[in-house]
Amino acid sequence: QDYRTWRDNARVVSQSAFSTEKKYMATVAEVPEEIRRDFGMTDKKCLLLVKGAPEILIERSNRVTTQSGVDDIDKYKSKINERLENFQHKAMRTLAFSCKAVDCDEVVFDEFGHLLVNDLVLVGIVGFADPVRPDVPQAVDECLKAGIKIKIVTGDTPGTAEEIARQIGLWTDQDKPEDKMTGPEFDTMDDVALSQRVKTMKILSRARPMDKQRLVKLLQEMGEVVAVTGDGTNDAPALKAAQVGLSMGDGTSVAKQASDITILDNSFKSINKAVLWGRSLYRNIQRFILFQFTINVTACLIVLIGTFTGIQSPLSVTQMLWVNIIMDTFAAIALASLPPDEAVMKNLPRRTDEQIVTRSILKHVLGVGVIFVAVLLVFLHILKCNDITSMTQLITGDFRFLCSQGFQGLTAYEHTIFFTLFVMLQFWNLFNAKAYGNRDTCFKHLASCPSFLFILLMILLGQILVTSVFGEMFNAVPISIEDWVIITALSSLVLLLGEGLRSVFRMIHKDII
Repeated sequence: QDYRTWRDNARVVSQSAFSTEKKYMATVAEVPEEIRRDFGMTDKKCLLLVKGAPEILIERSNRVTTQSGVDDIDKYKSKINERLENFQHKAMRTLAFSCKAVDCDEVVFDEFGHLLVNDLVLVGIVGFADPVRPDVPQAVDECLKAGIKIKIVTGDTPGTAEEIARQIGLWTDQDKPEDKMTGPEFDTMDDVALSQRVKTMKILSRARPMDKQRLVKLLQEMGEVVAVTGDGTNDAPALKAAQVGLSMGDGTSVAKQASDITILDNSFKSINKAVLWGRSLYRNIQRFILFQFTINVTACLIVLIGTFTGIQSPLSVTQMLWVNIIMDTFAAIALASLPPDEAVMKNLPRRTDEQIVTRSILKHVLGVGVIFVAVLLVFLHILKCNDITSMTQLITGDFRFLCSQGFQGLTAYEHTIFFTLFVMLQFWNLFNAKAYGNRDTCFKHLASCPSFLFILLMILLGQILVTSVFGEMFNAVPISIEDWVIITALSSLVLLLGEGLRSVFRMIHKDII
């Protein structure tokens, strides 16, 4: 008979809603006489209808419907379990249905909605597929390579959960039975014992909402950064407790409110994109910090050395202001505009206690800063010992390194070429900052960084305008095209040296990204 006819002609007397704790829902309905006749209900007008987890309903049933009628369920339990295992091995979710004839005024639920009766009749079981999206296995593989640990927490049966994990590439033949748990087992263990299991645990099946929240807190106490995905109301506690809560676009409003991010396309691949963008942004911030520290260390050391040695600072206040404008503002935009790099997904996650200014950044800043200071001080010494009117004198060697008549004051032209050399050293070092963190060539994906190239052009044109047009304001004078070419070529050695070092690192450490 058509189910809709049943439903339209039945009157609901009482109902117990589904919950993950009970794992079933039940309804007491008054049904028409013809339906009562079909079920052999001669003296009872109501029918208790239950649907839920098969293992729960099988436990509460003592009979089962067969082609020949109703029989003892013990005779068929092996076949029923075999059919359930067959469903689960195909990653199918299972649902069972049971019923019982009751009096309409009979109390069948307690105050919490639990059934007070057990002698049900198992009507049948069904298996339905929720196939894994084609892009999920690749997305999971990318997460694992990125050092992200994935754990499945589900209310599904252990067999279904394991098969789904196998299909997405999370569960392999090398995994051990200890790497999976069930909700009841999880609930009986204390936090100390669990802290050892959850390190390698990949699957938690038949889990309740509070199991998910407890797992999140345990991982956080172990120093892990936890992201939780969920779409149901029961996922809200875990979403709220996690550092990053990810709700689905078609999820409940409660889940969305408890989460930090809503994935509109419901795709696991979007999580990879979020990690990619987050890591790339963090790396770009580190690049800018490295670049700025290098400039500031160089400028501060030059000023300090000049102060302690009694030498007048070769950079005027307005020149330093210009350096701060182009290098703080333009360089920040240039490095922040770098597109995300897929290479960051091959790096391991950073520790939660790791500072943004790492030891490698400090080494780079101090090393490059000292080299810049040494080069600039040597250049300044040559300028003070000679009357330099053109950079060609340095190329041809027509200069004195030792001052025979003491230090001379710098001319306006010498001030300008020193100022320009300082800026161009930072200009080329911007390329090295772009390559920080991946040991790759700085020219990689350069064509896909139009903002970076545009800002480099703006810095170069700005320096030309400062020395040629606004020279009086910045204590500078125009310099010749030949000197521009020589300064640009000499300062580019910074980039060539950086590329050479990165090439050596790639040859020595082929596994370094």
